[in-house]
Amino acid sequence: MESFSTSMDLVQFIGKLGDLKDEHYHLILVQSALIELLIDKGLFSRQELERKITEVDQLMTGSPYPTA
Repeated sequence: MESFSTSMDLVQFIGKLGDLKDEHYHLILVQSALIELLIDKGLFSRQELERKITEVDQLMTGSPYPTA
């Protein structure tokens, strides 16, 4: 972490961090609401969503390099 030259810099940094936390919360809230609407409308089931989440998670956590 970088050092802060003044206490005011630290206060501003903490404020920005708080803003990011609020933005993250609102994005997750919207995402959750959209998923619920899509499930309610029958576009996909919770089981299909869970399978896709698992599939994408495995792709993201796997090694980016092929094994020989």
